[in-house]
Amino acid sequence: MTISTTRRSAAKVDSVPPRAAAAPTEADRDCPLCPRLVDFREAQRAREPSWYNAPVPSFGDANARLLIVGLAPGLQGANRTGRPFTGDYAGDLLYGTLLHYGFAKGRFEARPDDGLTLVDCRISNAVRCVPPQNKPLPAEINQCRAFLGATIAAMPRLRGIVALGRISHDTLLKLLGLRAAAAPFAHGAVHQAGGIKLYDSYHCSRYNTNTRVLTTEMFHAVFARVKADLG
Repeated sequence: MTISTTRRSAAKVDSVPPRAAAAPTEADRDCPLCPRLVDFREAQRAREPSWYNAPVPSFGDANARLLIVGLAPGLQGANRTGRPFTGDYAGDLLYGTLLHYGFAKGRFEARPDDGLTLVDCRISNAVRCVPPQNKPLPAEINQCRAFLGATIAAMPRLRGIVALGRISHDTLLKLLGLRAAAAPFAHGAVHQAGGIKLYDSYHCSRYNTNTRVLTTEMFHAVFARVKADLG
Protein backbone atom coordinates (compact mmCIF):
# COMPACT_ATOMS: atom_id res chain seq x y z
CA MET A 1 0.00 0.00 0.00
CA THR A 2 1.35 3.43 -0.89
CA ILE A 3 0.50 6.96 0.13
CA SER A 4 1.40 9.83 -2.15
CA THR A 5 1.18 13.55 -1.72
CA THR A 6 1.71 16.56 -3.91
CA ARG A 7 2.35 20.23 -3.16
CA ARG A 8 -0.10 21.18 -5.85
CA SER A 9 -2.93 19.67 -3.83
CA ALA A 10 -2.20 21.85 -0.82
CA ALA A 11 -3.58 24.88 -2.61
CA LYS A 12 -6.74 22.98 -3.45
CA VAL A 13 -7.28 21.69 0.11
CA ASP A 14 -10.64 19.87 -0.12
CA SER A 15 -12.28 22.00 -2.77
CA VAL A 16 -12.72 21.70 -6.51
CA PRO A 17 -12.22 24.30 -9.23
CA PRO A 18 -14.87 27.09 -9.20
CA ARG A 19 -16.19 26.03 -12.62
CA ALA A 20 -17.02 22.56 -11.30
CA ALA A 21 -18.53 23.97 -8.11
CA ALA A 22 -20.94 26.14 -10.14
CA ALA A 23 -22.29 23.20 -12.13
CA PRO A 24 -25.42 21.25 -11.13
CA THR A 25 -24.72 18.06 -9.20
CA GLU A 26 -27.00 15.94 -11.38
CA ALA A 27 -27.78 15.79 -15.08
CA ASP A 28 -31.29 16.38 -16.36
CA ARG A 29 -33.28 13.30 -17.27
CA ASP A 30 -32.94 14.22 -20.95
CA CYS A 31 -29.39 15.55 -20.73
CA PRO A 32 -28.26 16.37 -24.31
CA LEU A 33 -24.50 16.75 -23.71
CA CYS A 34 -23.23 13.49 -25.23
CA PRO A 35 -24.91 12.62 -28.57
CA ARG A 36 -23.79 8.99 -28.60
CA LEU A 37 -25.13 8.42 -25.09
CA VAL A 38 -28.37 10.22 -25.95
CA ASP A 39 -28.90 7.90 -28.93
CA PHE A 40 -28.18 4.84 -26.81
CA ARG A 41 -30.51 6.08 -24.06
CA GLU A 42 -33.34 6.65 -26.53
CA ALA A 43 -32.86 3.20 -28.01
CA GLN A 44 -33.07 1.66 -24.55
CA ARG A 45 -36.21 3.64 -23.74
CA ALA A 46 -37.86 2.25 -26.83
CA ARG A 47 -36.67 -1.29 -26.07
CA GLU A 48 -37.35 -1.29 -22.32
CA PRO A 49 -39.85 1.48 -21.50
CA SER A 50 -40.29 0.34 -17.89
CA TRP A 51 -36.57 0.83 -17.09
CA TYR A 52 -35.13 4.02 -15.60
CA ASN A 53 -33.12 4.85 -18.76
CA ALA A 54 -31.78 8.25 -17.67
CA PRO A 55 -28.70 9.78 -16.02
CA VAL A 56 -28.45 8.04 -12.66
CA PRO A 57 -28.20 10.42 -9.68
CA SER A 58 -25.90 10.00 -6.72
CA PHE A 59 -27.17 7.93 -3.80
CA GLY A 60 -26.65 8.97 -0.19
CA ASP A 61 -26.41 12.05 2.01
CA ALA A 62 -24.38 15.04 0.84
CA ASN A 63 -23.14 15.44 4.43
CA ALA A 64 -21.35 12.09 4.28
CA ARG A 65 -17.60 11.94 4.82
CA LEU A 66 -17.09 9.16 2.26
CA LEU A 67 -17.79 9.23 -1.48
CA ILE A 68 -17.51 6.15 -3.69
CA VAL A 69 -17.09 6.80 -7.42
CA GLY A 70 -17.77 4.14 -10.03
CA LEU A 71 -17.39 4.31 -13.78
CA ALA A 72 -20.94 4.50 -15.19
CA PRO A 73 -24.36 2.86 -14.75
CA GLY A 74 -24.58 -0.76 -15.89
CA LEU A 75 -27.10 -1.44 -18.64
CA GLN A 76 -29.15 -3.94 -16.63
CA GLY A 77 -28.06 -2.53 -13.27
CA ALA A 78 -28.40 1.15 -12.40
CA ASN A 79 -29.72 2.06 -15.86
CA ARG A 80 -32.60 -0.31 -15.18
CA THR A 81 -33.21 0.49 -11.51
CA GLY A 82 -32.15 4.13 -11.19
CA ARG A 83 -29.86 3.60 -8.18
CA PRO A 84 -26.05 3.26 -8.47
CA PHE A 85 -24.77 -0.32 -8.36
CA THR A 86 -28.26 -1.77 -7.99
CA GLY A 87 -29.33 -4.71 -10.11
CA ASP A 88 -26.01 -6.26 -11.16
CA TYR A 89 -23.21 -8.26 -9.55
CA ALA A 90 -21.02 -5.25 -8.80
CA GLY A 91 -23.68 -4.02 -6.41
CA ASP A 92 -23.80 -7.33 -4.57
CA LEU A 93 -20.13 -7.02 -3.66
CA LEU A 94 -20.19 -3.26 -3.04
CA TYR A 95 -23.28 -3.10 -0.84
CA GLY A 96 -22.32 -6.28 0.99
CA THR A 97 -19.00 -4.64 1.81
CA LEU A 98 -20.63 -1.40 2.90
CA LEU A 99 -22.98 -3.31 5.20
CA HIS A 100 -20.04 -5.24 6.63
CA TYR A 101 -18.12 -2.07 7.53
CA GLY A 102 -21.08 -0.04 8.77
CA PHE A 103 -21.36 2.30 5.79
CA ALA A 104 -24.88 1.01 5.08
CA LYS A 105 -27.76 -0.41 7.06
CA GLY A 106 -30.84 -2.43 6.22
CA ARG A 107 -31.08 -5.20 3.66
CA PHE A 108 -29.77 -5.02 0.11
CA GLU A 109 -32.17 -6.72 -2.29
CA ALA A 110 -30.92 -5.18 -5.55
CA ARG A 111 -33.88 -2.87 -6.02
CA PRO A 112 -34.22 0.84 -5.17
CA ASP A 113 -37.17 0.28 -2.79
CA ASP A 114 -35.40 -2.34 -0.65
CA GLY A 115 -35.07 0.13 2.22
CA LEU A 116 -31.27 0.06 2.31
CA THR A 117 -29.73 3.33 3.47
CA LEU A 118 -26.14 4.55 3.45
CA VAL A 119 -24.34 5.67 6.61
CA ASP A 120 -21.83 8.53 6.29
CA CYS A 121 -21.40 7.44 2.67
CA ARG A 122 -22.48 8.51 -0.80
CA ILE A 123 -22.16 6.73 -4.17
CA SER A 124 -21.80 8.39 -7.57
CA ASN A 125 -20.34 7.71 -11.01
CA ALA A 126 -17.78 9.40 -13.23
CA VAL A 127 -20.28 9.15 -16.10
CA ARG A 128 -23.98 9.44 -15.27
CA CYS A 129 -25.47 7.75 -18.37
CA VAL A 130 -25.06 4.14 -19.44
CA PRO A 131 -22.55 3.86 -22.31
CA PRO A 132 -22.62 1.20 -25.04
CA GLN A 133 -20.63 -1.89 -23.97
CA ASN A 134 -19.94 -0.16 -20.63
CA LYS A 135 -17.21 1.90 -22.32
CA PRO A 136 -17.58 5.70 -22.24
CA LEU A 137 -15.48 7.69 -24.66
CA PRO A 138 -12.88 10.16 -23.35
CA ALA A 139 -15.00 13.10 -24.56
CA GLU A 140 -18.00 11.74 -22.62
CA ILE A 141 -15.93 11.34 -19.46
CA ASN A 142 -14.68 14.91 -19.85
CA GLN A 143 -18.17 16.24 -20.51
CA CYS A 144 -19.64 14.57 -17.45
CA ARG A 145 -16.84 15.56 -15.08
CA ALA A 146 -18.56 18.80 -14.12
CA PHE A 147 -21.38 16.86 -12.45
CA LEU A 148 -18.95 14.86 -10.36
CA GLY A 149 -17.02 18.00 -9.49
CA ALA A 150 -20.21 19.68 -8.32
CA THR A 151 -21.11 16.58 -6.30
CA ILE A 152 -17.76 16.76 -4.51
CA ALA A 153 -18.12 20.52 -3.94
CA ALA A 154 -21.56 19.96 -2.38
CA MET A 155 -20.16 17.61 0.29
CA PRO A 156 -18.87 19.90 3.06
CA ARG A 157 -17.68 17.08 5.36
CA LEU A 158 -15.99 14.98 2.65
CA ARG A 159 -12.77 13.34 3.84
CA GLY A 160 -12.38 10.21 1.72
CA ILE A 161 -13.11 9.12 -1.84
CA VAL A 162 -12.89 5.53 -3.09
CA ALA A 163 -12.17 5.37 -6.82
CA LEU A 164 -13.44 2.14 -8.35
CA GLY A 165 -11.18 1.57 -11.32
CA ARG A 166 -8.61 3.56 -13.26
CA ILE A 167 -11.06 5.76 -15.17
CA SER A 168 -12.69 6.94 -11.96
CA HIS A 169 -9.23 7.49 -10.50
CA ASP A 170 -8.07 9.53 -13.48
CA THR A 171 -11.13 11.79 -13.53
CA LEU A 172 -10.80 12.37 -9.79
CA LEU A 173 -7.16 13.39 -10.17
CA LYS A 174 -8.26 16.24 -12.41
CA LEU A 175 -10.91 17.36 -9.94
CA LEU A 176 -8.64 17.13 -6.90
CA GLY A 177 -5.66 18.82 -8.56
CA LEU A 178 -3.37 15.80 -8.35
CA ARG A 179 -0.75 15.00 -11.00
CA ALA A 180 -0.95 11.53 -12.52
CA ALA A 181 2.78 10.98 -12.04
CA ALA A 182 2.50 11.81 -8.34
CA ALA A 183 -0.63 9.71 -7.77
CA PRO A 184 -0.54 6.58 -9.96
CA PHE A 185 -3.44 4.15 -9.85
CA ALA A 186 -2.85 0.94 -7.91
CA HIS A 187 -5.22 -1.21 -5.94
CA GLY A 188 -4.88 -0.29 -2.27
CA ALA A 189 -2.98 2.93 -2.94
CA VAL A 190 -3.91 6.04 -0.97
CA HIS A 191 -3.24 9.56 -2.22
CA GLN A 192 -3.60 12.78 -0.24
CA ALA A 193 -5.26 15.85 -1.76
CA GLY A 194 -5.38 18.50 0.93
CA GLY A 195 -8.02 17.37 3.43
CA ILE A 196 -9.22 14.48 1.25
CA LYS A 197 -7.74 11.00 0.89
CA LEU A 198 -8.23 9.21 -2.41
CA TYR A 199 -8.35 5.41 -2.07
CA ASP A 200 -7.82 3.27 -5.17
CA SER A 201 -9.57 -0.04 -5.80
CA TYR A 202 -10.05 -2.28 -8.77
CA HIS A 203 -13.64 -2.06 -9.93
CA CYS A 204 -15.95 -4.60 -8.28
CA SER A 205 -17.22 -5.94 -11.61
CA ARG A 206 -18.04 -9.57 -12.20
CA TYR A 207 -15.22 -9.76 -14.76
CA ASN A 208 -12.64 -8.63 -12.22
CA THR A 209 -13.88 -11.00 -9.55
CA ASN A 210 -14.25 -13.96 -11.93
CA THR A 211 -10.67 -13.49 -13.14
CA ARG A 212 -9.44 -12.99 -9.55
CA VAL A 213 -8.06 -9.58 -10.41
CA LEU A 214 -10.13 -8.52 -7.40
CA THR A 215 -11.06 -10.80 -4.51
CA THR A 216 -13.52 -10.10 -1.72
CA GLU A 217 -10.60 -9.93 0.68
CA MET A 218 -8.83 -7.33 -1.47
CA PHE A 219 -11.98 -5.23 -1.70
CA HIS A 220 -12.62 -5.48 2.03
CA ALA A 221 -9.06 -4.37 2.76
CA VAL A 222 -9.70 -1.04 1.02
CA PHE A 223 -12.79 -0.33 3.08
CA ALA A 224 -11.17 -1.53 6.29
CA ARG A 225 -8.53 1.16 5.71
CA VAL A 226 -11.20 3.77 4.99
CA LYS A 227 -13.10 2.81 8.14
CA ALA A 228 -9.95 3.03 10.26
CA ASP A 229 -9.03 6.44 8.83
CA LEU A 230 -12.49 7.96 9.27
CA GLY A 231 -12.83 6.51 12.76
